[in-house]
Amino acid sequence: MHLTNSTTSVTVRQRRLLRDASLALGCAALFCLLATLVTGRWHPLYQFDQDWTSELHDYARDHRIWTAAVQTLSDIGGPVTMRALLGIAAAWLWLIGARVLAGWVAAQALVGWGAQWALKLAVGRQRPAFSDPVAHAGGPAFPSGHAMASAITCAVLVGLLWYRIQRRGRTAACAVAAATVLTIGWTRTALGVHWPSDVLAGWLAAGVVLGVVTAAIELWRPGALARDVRRVNWRTRPRVQRVIVPYDRTPRPDGPLGDGASSDGPSDRDAPADDPLSADPLNAGPRNHDPLGDGPPAGAESDAPGRDDPADRPDAPVR
Repeated sequence: MHLTNSTTSVTVRQRRLLRDASLALGCAALFCLLATLVTGRWHPLYQFDQDWTSELHDYARDHRIWTAAVQTLSDIGGPVTMRALLGIAAAWLWLIGARVLAGWVAAQALVGWGAQWALKLAVGRQRPAFSDPVAHAGGPAFPSGHAMASAITCAVLVGLLWYRIQRRGRTAACAVAAATVLTIGWTRTALGVHWPSDVLAGWLAAGVVLGVVTAAIELWRPGALARDVRRVNWRTRPRVQRVIVPYDRTPRPDGPLGDGASSDGPSDRDAPADDPLSADPLNAGPRNHDPLGDGPPAGAESDAPGRDDPADRPDAPVR
């Protein structure tokens, strides 16, 4: 049994490592290919970037209100906002005890920020230049920092929610994350501060960071991320408290149809607790004690055999 569980755990870890490594290597290969085409000024890609950016700039210049709305979206989804969200998530995870998972979130933000500027300086691509720009941005263009930060943040947040929601929730979360990433990337091109290939490079660089950081933590602390996910699920699950409600049975109606002799006569149920005739020998304790908490509510009658008093039975011996 132990060997089976151990083998299963190792297989799951290997599958996760293979998935993370494949993501990182695949995105890295595509990024390198795109960077080579950009630095070599490959004509089809260069012409596509020029045409697409020029058309969007002309539209933004002629529609100022639309441009202001796009600028607002771009500012809201900027790198500062995205890294702030990751910082809040990491702090919350740290406070509830999921330290490795908190480190994973923080590492995604920090490594993403460092990789973004390292790649920008390594490629050194110029931003689009217009005589009448509608927006301004500083620094090299390749890759887009907005696109990279939004992709990392949305992927991390979806990963944190993945095991807390059902299938419909997962579909909705992925749809919202994809729409957010695409919208933020599109705003950078629509404002004329990035080429389309810059945005694509930002998404590929985000995939590299996600895969590398996750694989590195999995190799450093095998299984720690999965344990922290279970810890988060346990800490955030709804708490259900079971309440045991004591109850006292009301006497049955006396008379010809009841168990008593007369409605005015004394009843053995009214005997004090220390009276031997009032004790229930089958329960070995007071009648209002229900160790399982599954008894009827207060004031309810019970006709179950074995729960009536000995004095209620006509053939019961009197001790």
